[in-house]
Amino acid sequence: MLSCQRYQFRSPCSLPLQSLSTPTFTVVNCQNPHGPDTQNLILRQQNSKSTAFLLHQLSPDRENHHSQPFNLKSGDLQHNMPDEEKIKLLELSLVRRRTPQFPGSIYVQSPSDPDVGSSLPPLRTLFREKVEDEDADEEEIIMRAIEIRRKVTREIFLEAMRKGKFGITYATNLVNRLTGFIDYVMIEAASMKRIPQYSHSTFNLRAKTVIDDLQVVPLIRWLKHNALSYHRISKLILMSRGNLESIRRLAEWLKSVKVKGEFLGVTLVNAGDNILDRSNGELDGIVEYLESKGVRRDWMGYVISRCPQLLSYSMEEVETRVKFYLDMGLNNHDFGTMVFDYPKALGYYTLEEMNQKVNYLKEFGLKSEDVGRLLAFKPHLMGCSIEEGWKPLAKYLYYYGVTRDGMRRMLMIKPMVFCIDLQTTILPKVKFFQDIGIRDDAIGNMLVKFPTLLTYSLYKKIRPVVIFLMTKAGVSDEDIAKAIALGPELLGCSITHKLEVNVKYYLSLGIRLKQLGEMIADFPMLLRYNIDILRPKYSYLRRTMVRPLEDLIEFPRFFSYSLNGRIIPRHKVLVENRINLKLRYMLACSDEEFRKLVDSEIRKRQTLLSAGKSADITEPHRRTT
Repeated sequence: MLSCQRYQFRSPCSLPLQSLSTPTFTVVNCQNPHGPDTQNLILRQQNSKSTAFLLHQLSPDRENHHSQPFNLKSGDLQHNMPDEEKIKLLELSLVRRRTPQFPGSIYVQSPSDPDVGSSLPPLRTLFREKVEDEDADEEEIIMRAIEIRRKVTREIFLEAMRKGKFGITYATNLVNRLTGFIDYVMIEAASMKRIPQYSHSTFNLRAKTVIDDLQVVPLIRWLKHNALSYHRISKLILMSRGNLESIRRLAEWLKSVKVKGEFLGVTLVNAGDNILDRSNGELDGIVEYLESKGVRRDWMGYVISRCPQLLSYSMEEVETRVKFYLDMGLNNHDFGTMVFDYPKALGYYTLEEMNQKVNYLKEFGLKSEDVGRLLAFKPHLMGCSIEEGWKPLAKYLYYYGVTRDGMRRMLMIKPMVFCIDLQTTILPKVKFFQDIGIRDDAIGNMLVKFPTLLTYSLYKKIRPVVIFLMTKAGVSDEDIAKAIALGPELLGCSITHKLEVNVKYYLSLGIRLKQLGEMIADFPMLLRYNIDILRPKYSYLRRTMVRPLEDLIEFPRFFSYSLNGRIIPRHKVLVENRINLKLRYMLACSDEEFRKLVDSEIRKRQTLLSAGKSADITEPHRRTT
């Protein structure tokens, strides 16, 4: 009887023989052997072999068979074994290496065992009772065995990764994504059983041989060295379907056409499922054809890395796509720059999508050649959606009074407007213009006049300019809407390098801040001129024309006219004819109208002079009288 401080293990010999059908040990409280704890039995299942030996020793016929040697049949040992124990035995027989054992283990394994399963019962005896009793299908057993083989193959591959100096975390993450490749190695290892050389070798040895022959670990090391993540490495290995050498061959070819390492993995993964089946000659043919159509050789790596789908097309497909753009009037230079600016325009979208987008652009009144020039300038239009982008934008602009001709003008001036998102980019800016008091029809005119403002940041560009005009340039709250509606180009000016400099200059002339705000509201372009252009005009106005500052405040558009082309010639005409006109009438008219105005003033003066002479002649008669 075993003893401890508190519990005793009562031998089965002290129990009735009928209770030994399920061999157990009873744990009894030593301090109170007859107490209530005695009823709480802790069952410990024993080794079936030792249990059978014990049953043999306790049998009544022991004396009659004492002289006979004790012999156990392996099939008799498994009848009372639970299914969970049988599955553990199956796993033990298929594991790749000996599992650690502890004293008292049911299945003792020695390091000197020639095989892991040498000390285990035969597998054919594990499920005999279940098959015989329930007539179960063997498919479940086979699937369990396959799953165990898959786990064994995975462990072998992990061990190979560890020997290749990969970290545990990296190797585990990679192997978890290589389920298909693990199955491939498992099948190849099983098929090697037919080779006489490996007919008597273990599955572990065959699986290791397959992994070594494929050179997968050095390939993973090389791909990782070329900045590929384990996500892309696993996808590439699965795409190769066992032909791992094609990955290295394609990667070397991509490096030869100047695809940089950071884009190497993206190109390999996104080039298409058939890219690993393409030969280097086919790929070279595509590159040479694109080079003949205007795509420079030093651009090729950039183009392929941004649109790797080009490599998966046949030569006929590539020629069809190139001809699609050349038929719209693009020359080789325009085509080459277009492909460099947006490589996806050539190879990412289907021909049907490309035709639909070109036809929709023609509905704005553009000809095929106009569309070709438009795409050469902004090929990103091919990446926009008709249903989700262009049609909602056209309806929105039409609501604000923008006609088809206005949309065409916007498209030709700033095609980027048709590439930006309506909800997140355009709507907040229009809402801001409404909040500062601009009418809806004026907003439409603004967008047609200066569509570039829709590409500016609302919080980094538009709002700061409006705040500057109201706080530093003297524009009142009532006039800010008028200033922005008349001169939306102000929203594109730099506050530091343009607006603030001009405001300081006008204030230095003696113009008060409030007067400057009114001048800007009447003529917002006043803040867009360069100081070097303003100085000569102001000097000529004050020194040569001898005009007061009030004339400039009254007519700020004076700075918009050319000094040598209009101001000086017309001033000379006025001086020669001794005529004095306001700046508005002097400059804000055509040459023909100006001549008529001068002639009219001359006739008026002559009429006045004639009237004066007549008065002088009649006056003496009156004196005489």
